[in-house]
Amino acid sequence: MPRQAPLRTIKRWKRYEPRNNWRLIPKSTRGLYVLYRQLGSAYEVRYIGVAGVSRSGGGGIRSRIKSHLAKKRGWSHFSLFEVHDNILKDEIRELEALLLGIFRHDSRIQLANKQKGSSKLYQLRKRTQWRTERSGR
Repeated sequence: MPRQAPLRTIKRWKRYEPRNNWRLIPKSTRGLYVLYRQLGSAYEVRYIGVAGVSRSGGGGIRSRIKSHLAKKRGWSHFSLFEVHDNILKDEIRELEALLLGIFRHDSRIQLANKQKGSSKLYQLRKRTQWRTERSGR
């Protein structure tokens, strides 16, 4: 019987790797990544991104981090969270939207990619109605 993974979404992860270690990331690794700026012994989140890999096999977290080396300044380390093979690209984007939505207004984090949000999350919020009156339960 195959061993069950401890997490259903995340296959494996690395945290607080120096930016020059990007070459150690296997090609076509799919999932989420975070760019940080080291401040003493602490790390400040600078960017949250995703890489879903194209049908041609190109892309992945490795190539995204490599592209940030030239484009994005002010980061020194990265973390990556590789997803299982059965996780769809849209599901990876959903995770990104959720994280960006959580941290969007956090004054401790200086995100370079403060998106306005996910239209699918907004649609879900409109369809979900919470009872605002106390029901005694």
